[in-house]
Amino acid sequence: MITVDIWSDVRCPFCYIGKRHLEQALEKFENKDEVKVEWHSYQLDPNLETRPEISTIDYFVTAKNVSEEQAREMIAGAQKMGNDSGLEWDLENTVLANSFRAHQVIQLAKEKGLGNEIEEAFFKAYFSEGKNIDDEETMVETAESIGLASEEVREALKNESYSYAVKQDEMQARNIGVRGVPFFVFNNKYAVSGAQPSTAFLEVLQKVKQEQTT
Repeated sequence: MITVDIWSDVRCPFCYIGKRHLEQALEKFENKDEVKVEWHSYQLDPNLETRPEISTIDYFVTAKNVSEEQAREMIAGAQKMGNDSGLEWDLENTVLANSFRAHQVIQLAKEKGLGNEIEEAFFKAYFSEGKNIDDEETMVETAESIGLASEEVREALKNESYSYAVKQDEMQARNIGVRGVPFFVFNNKYAVSGAQPSTAFLEVLQKVKQEQTT
């Protein structure tokens, strides 16, 4: 078995791209059925305030201290990178939202063996559908789309154990030196930082498999 631990934030465009690139690598990996992917919570900006009324462009101008033109160029660059990876998304019209509560729902889904499914569902909701991922009804709807019951989602949002699980993931990230996401660790040995090309992921997978068989 090959384990791939991924630290990710569902409002991080490069995390979504990285997910696609890993999936593309797995499609070319002969032993993909032996790979187990484990998602971990990580907030890029824990102090971010959910403010649906602020545009993505205005947020970038303020947060990155850049001009509107520079902000549009930055977003366009990431937009193209995602499009080239097969993503259908609209980065300019995402809703500014804190992701902590979404991560609580992710922790619930992980317990049910639906970690990959909930990550994809939240990425799609945030980047492709322009939804507020800090809105409870949106979180319930997103979780229901992968088979979770609304009642257990609402309960998870009030349950401190899921908040604790999010914080534990983030503490583990700090302990191993994660400074940004996406961050991938293969078999607790090889780390890949950022949305690397699918060829890079495939190379690591093949290396790990070779080490297991020699």
